[in-house]
Amino acid sequence: MTSKKVAIASDHGGIALRKNIVSFLNKKDIDFEEFGPEVEESVDYPNLAFTVSEKVARGDAYRGILICGTGVGMSIAANKVHGIRCALVSDTFTAHATREHNDSNVLALGARVTGPGLALDIVKIWLETEYEGGRHAKRLSQIEQFENTQG
Repeated sequence: MTSKKVAIASDHGGIALRKNIVSFLNKKDIDFEEFGPEVEESVDYPNLAFTVSEKVARGDAYRGILICGTGVGMSIAANKVHGIRCALVSDTFTAHATREHNDSNVLALGARVTGPGLALDIVKIWLETEYEGGRHAKRLSQIEQFENTQG
């Protein structure tokens, strides 16, 4: 059974936004596990992305949130983990669509390109939106089949 916990991490560039999101999760009484640095010394984001993504892929968390300066590095790293569908999101429409159509299970945010108010709106929408299935399931199945052929 998949956990209802959210795994969240950031690199040094995303600490402040991560703390804002953690505060939001606390206020909404959403269970989470937090990773990432507490001080703004440079850290390597791939290991943090892998940690969160592996938690989601194993079912130890049902969703993951990753934050770095642009979100690009985290999203690239996360999508290397089998079974992860990480979406880099910078607007509310995409937050909704990536859950409804793509069943994204990890969200990447860019702390240097997305303000905290918008980021919290994105997180709220992304966490609340359910996967629609239907015609989208066929497409996700095609992605999964391809992923399973890779070494």
